[in-house]
Amino acid sequence: MSDAPDSLRALAALLERGEASALELAEERLARIAASDLNAFIDVQPELTRAQAREADARRARGERGALLGVPVAHKDVFVTRGWRSTAGSKMLEHYVSPFDAAVVERLAAAGTVCLGKTNCDEFAMGGSNEHSHFGPVRNPRDRAAIPGGSSGGSAAAVAAGLVPAATGTDTGGSIRQPAAMCGVTGLKPTYGRVSRHGMIAFASSLDQGGVIARSAEDCATVLGAMAGFDPRDSTSVDRPQEDFGRELGRAIEGLRIGVPREFFGAGLAADVRAAVEAAIDEFRRLGAVPVEVSLPQTELSIPAYYVIAPAEASSNLSRFDGVRYGHRAAQYSDLLDMYCRTRAEGFGAEVKRRVLVGTYVLSHGYYDAYYLQAQKLRRLVADDFRRVFETVDLVAGPVAPTVASGHRRDRRRPGGELPRRHLHLAGLARRAAGHVAARRLRAGWATGGPAARRPLVRRGAPARGGAPLPAGHRLALEEAVVIARALSLAALAVLLAALGACGPIAPVTPTPAPRPTPTPTAPPAPTTVPARPVPSRPGPIADRPINLDGYCNETEEDGFHENARLVVRDNQVQQLSWQMQIGRRGSCSFELASFRQTRSRPHVELAERDGKGCKLMIWQDPRRITMGHAGCEKHCTPGVYDKAWPVMFDPGTGGCARP
Repeated sequence: MSDAPDSLRALAALLERGEASALELAEERLARIAASDLNAFIDVQPELTRAQAREADARRARGERGALLGVPVAHKDVFVTRGWRSTAGSKMLEHYVSPFDAAVVERLAAAGTVCLGKTNCDEFAMGGSNEHSHFGPVRNPRDRAAIPGGSSGGSAAAVAAGLVPAATGTDTGGSIRQPAAMCGVTGLKPTYGRVSRHGMIAFASSLDQGGVIARSAEDCATVLGAMAGFDPRDSTSVDRPQEDFGRELGRAIEGLRIGVPREFFGAGLAADVRAAVEAAIDEFRRLGAVPVEVSLPQTELSIPAYYVIAPAEASSNLSRFDGVRYGHRAAQYSDLLDMYCRTRAEGFGAEVKRRVLVGTYVLSHGYYDAYYLQAQKLRRLVADDFRRVFETVDLVAGPVAPTVASGHRRDRRRPGGELPRRHLHLAGLARRAAGHVAARRLRAGWATGGPAARRPLVRRGAPARGGAPLPAGHRLALEEAVVIARALSLAALAVLLAALGACGPIAPVTPTPAPRPTPTPTAPPAPTTVPARPVPSRPGPIADRPINLDGYCNETEEDGFHENARLVVRDNQVQQLSWQMQIGRRGSCSFELASFRQTRSRPHVELAERDGKGCKLMIWQDPRRITMGHAGCEKHCTPGVYDKAWPVMFDPGTGGCARP
């Protein structure tokens, strides 16, 4: 790979030959940042940067060497950094300065990097356009009118504009890969657990992962080699030996099997993006690789699953920002509850509030099993798809985004637009959005419609490890997941109204009627008889309607799973309940009404085991089905089969098994 002026290799060579010092490189980059109009940085502290550069020069003078010693970098503003503000792009942390460094910052500093500052990002990393920052939107250096992608848009824009040769980022559902693609640089999201999350301001803990954005795959490999490693302070950190991530760069790719999922090339993919990716795959074929069409049938499940799991974890993580310990605190409040309400209302932006409301709902009592637990099961199905595909291919290739970067504040939602990045993320896989291919410096080409971005080519993955795949007969249907996702918008409104009520009464606004003109007296018209128009009744919200069911579901799936359930409910009172499941030859589960007592009737039905040992049955309804689920009921099943005992769904109209 040629040494571009902004590549890490070129800068390291300058330092090694003594043609430039770390301080000179830092001064030159600080000048570029000061002259930039991209709004890519939130906080720059020149004196701290110069002090680090002098220390790097001193280490070189003592004979130390390293690929990153003296090289300037920047950090996404969700990694806490001692001396710089660590804001997460939010008013809530606008003036917060951490007393310690995040593990990523710590490890890169130990490798000798010089921090130029903190890059802009969507608030708490929630967003895909970098317009949801308290400090204003970031501009794409390829086109100032276009978004840079997000949430690591500041890092991607800074690298693309040559303000910094490499920058850290975080990826929860595409936040490294998407901005890298839209700004025409290379982004690498490692496998979950390879990079410590210690000191990373949390969004969704089971999805967040630190990574890097740089000019090339080679530069990404160099930075990742310093970032990655076991950290006992992070309970999800993987204890694996250090690796040379650039060891395969430059090798021939003859015989490399590249999986091309047909689901990544659906109706929502723009023609110019499709053409660019297909041209790159053709070039791989010319170089000796073997493209193989594969199928990831659970692809469409990734969106509803992501939008349950991520907001739920965000709601939990962001509960710490209450104005008591650190961060923003409302200036005026009447009591402790009022301080909580005003602080969070003032400190969080609109996008964060939306996700917290949805997350709070799906974690609320009675809905955890209905939404969050089901979404985690969908997540396993997605991972199982990839485990199966990686038994036959080495890589998976496809687009990161369905279109090139669009303009600011436009409707950027398109069918399937988030599938590739959300989909792979749920599986916990490493992936790379690249402007160059690691092995052969191959450019993916430029799309033609709007602000151009180099198309991503290769995502290298290792299958997630876990239990055996769930039987096909137990898979929650896509339609069920979509119903859940749609219901969340109504649920968020209900939670919002409740939250507003908790923060004090809302004074009603009485409109002032406009003055009416004085009518001119006329003779009264002859009386006519007009039949009254019947006013159709509108059903109330689904949670307010009583549950009534005379249900019987008896079916056998292809994998041997057999379900026999009888449930009779009258006005939310359970009259009959008998539920047996046979999980193939492995075992069975059984529930009878005699073992339970009803403890709750609204908004859902709940039954607790009479012996008080924790088993609960729950019955809830949505517009198309009535579902019965269970929690903590392992003793009702043969050992080892409880995780395969899925809820039973009834059709409220026929009483039979609900069909997806």
